[in-house]
Amino acid sequence: MATVSRRAHASPFRVAWLSPNSMADGSPFLDEIRVGLRDLGYVEGRTLVLERYWGENTLPRAEKNVSDAIASAPNVIVALGPTAVLVGRTTTTIPIVFGYSGDPVEAKMVDSLARPGRNMTGLSYMVLELVGKRMQLLREVLPKLKRVAVVAHPQHPGDQAERKAAESGAAPLGIGVQYFELRGGPQLPDILAAIEKSTTEAVMLFPVQNVIVHRERIAAWAIKHRMPSMSGWAQFAEGGNLMSYGPNLRDASRRMAVFVDKILKGTRPADIPVEQPTKVELVVNLKAAQALGVTVPQTVLLRADHVIT
Repeated sequence: MATVSRRAHASPFRVAWLSPNSMADGSPFLDEIRVGLRDLGYVEGRTLVLERYWGENTLPRAEKNVSDAIASAPNVIVALGPTAVLVGRTTTTIPIVFGYSGDPVEAKMVDSLARPGRNMTGLSYMVLELVGKRMQLLREVLPKLKRVAVVAHPQHPGDQAERKAAESGAAPLGIGVQYFELRGGPQLPDILAAIEKSTTEAVMLFPVQNVIVHRERIAAWAIKHRMPSMSGWAQFAEGGNLMSYGPNLRDASRRMAVFVDKILKGTRPADIPVEQPTKVELVVNLKAAQALGVTVPQTVLLRADHVIT
């Protein structure tokens, strides 16, 4: 196990952890970054203080958390999702490590992935190659599929690139794509109602905060209307939807500890390249499949990292 040098830093390092989620929801990603820091030799309460800020899924709370965290002047801020964008716009001096589902370059969080150039670095979960693979998986499970509803967030950095990737993945399979723009949680019922009236036979939702927060609500709607649903994070399938295929966020969260460690040891965020997750996972929910009347082929089940029964 690595040992953190204490010679140049007599008091514990302070890391502020900001999540857009509610404390009631909890976060396996917090647990993983704590494990990662422990593996690197940090001991909470002795060499490290980890301050937690929960966004409670509201913008006002997230904004207050950002203000409070910056005022506390931690050594590093770890921020997830849209909270990372907020904190990056508020401070240019405190080092920030982010976990972000969009394009951090388009969001003006960094100058480039290879050379961030600012006070921010971390992981981008947006891997465009996976969008086409999700489409392929839908076709394997639904061999007669002809038209898919794609729920996107037009204000989400990287949305246009993901849309093009969905089209590119669907076209060779003979699948048509119809877009539905989700701008916020309150708009979700209208989007789902519009999909019900369309000729689409399945729905793919880009993995953004509004989708993950409402995953159980989406799952109940999908089963009621026999609309197989897929997204990019395991939480989506674990919340009752048919499938998810995308980055292993638990592994990525543990990787974020390495970024924190480098910064605490003196490396500038500007000099630490942004990474994309190297591990992906397929999660299949057979309970949802049964409720939808869908038979998942054995070829898909054998490739799944997790099958929910």
